[in-house]
Amino acid sequence: MSNATGETGHTDMPTWEGFMIPTLRVLSDGVTRHWREFQPLVADEARLSDAHRNELLPSGGQLKYQNRIGWGVSFLTNVGALDRPKRGHYRITDAGKRLLELFPSGIKERDIRALGEDPNSPIRVYEATGSRAKSDTPVAAADSSSMTPLEQVQSGIERIEEEVAAELLSRLQGKEPGFFEAAVVELLLAMGYGGTTGSGSVTQLTNDGGIEGVIDQDVLGLSRVYIQAKRYADGNVVGRPDLQAFVGALSGKADSGVFITTSRFTEGARFYAEHVPTRIILLDGKRLASLMIRYGVGVQVRDTYKVVEIDEDFFA
Repeated sequence: MSNATGETGHTDMPTWEGFMIPTLRVLSDGVTRHWREFQPLVADEARLSDAHRNELLPSGGQLKYQNRIGWGVSFLTNVGALDRPKRGHYRITDAGKRLLELFPSGIKERDIRALGEDPNSPIRVYEATGSRAKSDTPVAAADSSSMTPLEQVQSGIERIEEEVAAELLSRLQGKEPGFFEAAVVELLLAMGYGGTTGSGSVTQLTNDGGIEGVIDQDVLGLSRVYIQAKRYADGNVVGRPDLQAFVGALSGKADSGVFITTSRFTEGARFYAEHVPTRIILLDGKRLASLMIRYGVGVQVRDTYKVVEIDEDFFA
């Protein structure tokens, strides 16, 4: 039998939730470790059997326990229990140490989300926007037993995309402005705004982390899309003055533009964008991440699955 964390590993492999406390225990010494280094240590902490250590996902290509640890690490990072100082390296935070104190025997996602609802808690809960969850229904609250297999697949894909969206915004916020501006231009080109022969480039870097870019939708540059972007943290919102400055920069150049941020817009900013004569399209962090996933910018397809059904024409 296994306990709440599934640590014995003799009967059932822990779920991704069951790997969270063993992961925090391994990193509790405060040492920054690469994920390849601490995953075997987490397997030791969870006392996985050799059979479980060698078990692959049904699709093959990845060990199941590593996949589950990866999910746990992603969630712990999103809620602030782990920090990623550089690519592939993780360390525990004060919030992670607090989770160990509160839940030494095991923890569920719902427990962490409940803590995140407390504004005084060091734990934060991420949705796809990278901000605190405000929905009363947790992402993983659906009862899989009441879902059809197809619904479970679709729900799983939605969950993966939400996790990736949060990670995308976190990565963008952690990069330098030049990287962000290039990513924004690449996204709009991927969306088709460069036309079949158009091009995109960055025209100006500003000192506050914003960017100004332009996309030529034709070879001669007769039709252009102007871009302003703010690489802001979650709590630093874009207000009306930012949009007014952008509209001023467009004066004499164009009658429309795209304003993109990794955070969100204030109501005043949205009201201004809706009523100003210059047409301004607003993309907040949630929509930005969604579009990056949709158009394959900053993400790659890891696995492809086919859903089959009976061919009625074959049996007609």
